[in-house]
Amino acid sequence: MRSRIKCAVCLAVALVLPCQAEESSDVMPPPGLPKVEEWLAMEPGKRADAIPKDSLSKTEADEVVSMVMDQLSRESRDSFSEELEQRVIKAAGKEMKYLEKSFGEAEAGKRSLWISMHGGGGAPARVNDQQWQNQIRLYAPKEGIVIAPRAPTDTWNLWHEGHIDALFQRLIDAFVCEKGVSPDQVYLMGYSAGGDGVYQLAPRMADRFAAAAMMAGHPNDAKPEGLRNLPFMIFMGGNDAAYDRNKVAARWGELLAGLRKGDPKGYEHKVTIYEGLGHWMNGKDREALPWMAAHQRNPWPKKVVWRQSGRLHDRFYWLQVPLDQAKPGQVIRAEVDGQEIRLEGEGPITLRLSDALLNLDQPIRVTLNGDQKFEGKVERGVKAIWQSLTERKDPASAATAFLVVQP
Repeated sequence: MRSRIKCAVCLAVALVLPCQAEESSDVMPPPGLPKVEEWLAMEPGKRADAIPKDSLSKTEADEVVSMVMDQLSRESRDSFSEELEQRVIKAAGKEMKYLEKSFGEAEAGKRSLWISMHGGGGAPARVNDQQWQNQIRLYAPKEGIVIAPRAPTDTWNLWHEGHIDALFQRLIDAFVCEKGVSPDQVYLMGYSAGGDGVYQLAPRMADRFAAAAMMAGHPNDAKPEGLRNLPFMIFMGGNDAAYDRNKVAARWGELLAGLRKGDPKGYEHKVTIYEGLGHWMNGKDREALPWMAAHQRNPWPKKVVWRQSGRLHDRFYWLQVPLDQAKPGQVIRAEVDGQEIRLEGEGPITLRLSDALLNLDQPIRVTLNGDQKFEGKVERGVKAIWQSLTERKDPASAATAFLVVQP
């Protein structure tokens, strides 16, 4: 069975800062860390071919996550600082302007980020600009940075076009590196066409957010399965009948309740339909913020349901697939029970492993559709940490090892 598995060292777990020890000639750094320091000191373009191949202990892996994150943050500082100064995020060939307000105080690394999407869409730029300017005034958490991005286009689907995913990831990365935001305290919300975006983006980017709230939108072709680990709220006026938004919101509530009944530890949700109100809910939906703020993201849930949308992704929580083999509607289910991982779906599937998920010092067992595919130990390594953090500046979700499970 081992011959059917490619095992590659990879990624790390959570940002662990080095402890300060008293100076002593007897205190020595872990043997592999000086080699990592030398490697990180190389020119960035030369690192990919010189990644240290030694296996790491858990303590070493945690330290390497911190080292790599610090290095990548320093190297990204100039580009991030320029975009944040201009308040324009650039990714996927698009530019996304944003407005910003700060509330309350928090320690660096513990700040929350609230992404609030405006309505409009399918309208002249001046109409969408008005919606954007209004959006920054709608919500005020007790603590956090509220961002109202301006959609890069004026199309009807302005918040669920394919470039939005990359722009939001770039936005999150910049605020994590430069503004002290915790990647476990990023919240998503949107009104009207912005609510359409929440319906679409929350399931397909659930591993990036701590909670999401949909206000007065329509899901179009979105599906809720990916919300298994993302607390989700729906707010709707009872008289908001355009495009059957009110009926569809109630139906989504029923879908989420059914998913919750079959999986009581997942699909936390709350649906509020204000009887007698139309598309504008008189600010009542602001009640979402305390409920959302009470949640933090778990980047290593023991159970994951990943359904691909029309905008394909290659990574979701601790699962990864080759992007050229991903298909719209493809579903992968994964669950950890002790040291066993059970998978359902089409392979190949890469497991992004961490001691936050299971004990990598002990053997693990992996099954795919009921067939055992692997049993043994998987080594932690620098290559995975590097790959994970170059993909996202998200140390909390960085894995320490990869295991490729073939069909």
